[in-house]
Amino acid sequence: MTRSLRTPHRAEHPAGAERRLRVATYNIHKGVRGVGPRKRLEIHNLGDGVAQLGADLVFLQEVRLFHHGDARRFDHTSFGWPAQGQAEFLAPDGYETAYRTNAVTHGGEHGNALLSRWPLGDIGHHDVSDHRFEQRGLLHAIVNWQGVAVHGIVAHFGLFHASRARQAQRLGEYVASRVPAGAPVIVAGDFNDWGERLDPWFVQAGLARATVPGALRHPLTFPSRLPLFSLDRVYTRGLRCLRTEVPRGASWARMSDHLPLVVELELTG
Repeated sequence: MTRSLRTPHRAEHPAGAERRLRVATYNIHKGVRGVGPRKRLEIHNLGDGVAQLGADLVFLQEVRLFHHGDARRFDHTSFGWPAQGQAEFLAPDGYETAYRTNAVTHGGEHGNALLSRWPLGDIGHHDVSDHRFEQRGLLHAIVNWQGVAVHGIVAHFGLFHASRARQAQRLGEYVASRVPAGAPVIVAGDFNDWGERLDPWFVQAGLARATVPGALRHPLTFPSRLPLFSLDRVYTRGLRCLRTEVPRGASWARMSDHLPLVVELELTG
């Protein structure tokens, strides 16, 4: 991939596509890969990758607003560390962005972001940290999609199942208390659910996993070089899933340890 591609790719859709919402979720690994002397900057390639997804909404995890150490390290490379936050840097032309920090670390921070082709309304953040060693949060933004208020929630759950179960319960409570009954909802992110044990919590919250009817298995997104697990997911209320897609190839495997998941949705009503 090259840095020149910044215009969103718009795939050809059949009649009625204007009622379809193309959604992607992607853990970008803070825009870098590798450790030590082999650490490399991938944020520029990720910008091209996000544009190629052609999604109306892009739910991102492990996004940096700043990191002083990486900025110094890569400042003198051919492309350099972006001057703005990664959410703004990755947004294709004309997209609006929402970002909130989840975790503050030595020299920087990272959190969740939502990139939207459609206008954004209120933006909020809800802390769902389960213990002091993992800072986790929900980014909640209202998307004005063709006159419909769609509630988008970006999530990144913890590394332990007990924590994830409690975070799923808190997410359900949050939706029940903060989202109007009947309003369309999209919850997307990296749920770290290696054992496929979280779906019942989402069902209890009135959210359905975005899956094509009749599919034999869920799309695999992790690890990017040889996907074996379905960690990256989309859950919805008031929308149905028409199609899922996971981009594959050497370029995608290089940019992050996760592959993006893309789903096409339409309103059920």
